[in-house]
Amino acid sequence: MSTLTLVRRRPGFRALRVSRPWLFYICAGFAAVIVVVALLAPWLAPADPNASDLSAALTGPSAAHLLGADGSGRDTLSRLILGSRTALLGPAAVVVFSTTLGVAVGVAAGWRGGWLDSVLSRSSELMLAFPGLLLAILFVSLYGTGLVAPIAALSLAYTPYVSRLARGLTLAERQRPYLAAYRVQGFSNWTICVRHLIPNIGPVILAQSTVNFGYALIDLAALSYLGLGVPPLTPDWGAMVNDGQSAMLQGQPLSAIVPCLAIVVTVVAFNVVGEHWADRVANREDARS
Repeated sequence: MSTLTLVRRRPGFRALRVSRPWLFYICAGFAAVIVVVALLAPWLAPADPNASDLSAALTGPSAAHLLGADGSGRDTLSRLILGSRTALLGPAAVVVFSTTLGVAVGVAAGWRGGWLDSVLSRSSELMLAFPGLLLAILFVSLYGTGLVAPIAALSLAYTPYVSRLARGLTLAERQRPYLAAYRVQGFSNWTICVRHLIPNIGPVILAQSTVNFGYALIDLAALSYLGLGVPPLTPDWGAMVNDGQSAMLQGQPLSAIVPCLAIVVTVVAFNVVGEHWADRVANREDARS
């Protein structure tokens, strides 16, 4: 994971997105569908995701199992639908925690400046030296498998990227006349930052959060693939890929390919939505300046 900061794409690719807005609408619609499926998963799943039918193990699509069954005879479609809950819940938690902490640290550093800025900035740079996956593996080894330890580790790993973005935005925003007017009127720093500064930098942070969501989904799926994520038997896309390896060797790759496609398409959808919002914010800033 090299960087989580927003960057401008090459003009050709950006022009492609502008000239073809259908790409954004398709991705936004798919992201909305995934969220709805995750919310309604218990009612949409056609079967118990952990019910084993050994007679149907490693079989292809059929009337009983529309996407086939894995090596344990469990319905692939049901596990895919239920797995969307953990696949979205984990990254959402990472984004919420890292964004909240990162915005608080970045705004404090950019607004106060001085020694506080130096301490917080150097601390953020120190945290950047720890890869997110490595930190998550360390947390799992200390606190055991499950979603809590990886979410906590990845939240800490993602916080410096958000704080650096928030700090840069704060440094640029604090020079604007409207904030100076609030200071002259006697408003406290807390009121100015919470009620006026953060809402103005919020769209950029929100756009970044959708991109971070895709990174977090990949990282948590990788941990589940390694057996360090969700508990055993819990439907999860990363765990499904791991379970489907043996099926691929026996000529039934569908149980592994389906969750892989779900991960890829979901990440692409959220990234496109995030980049679209980032472009809108950039255009608005260009117009305002």
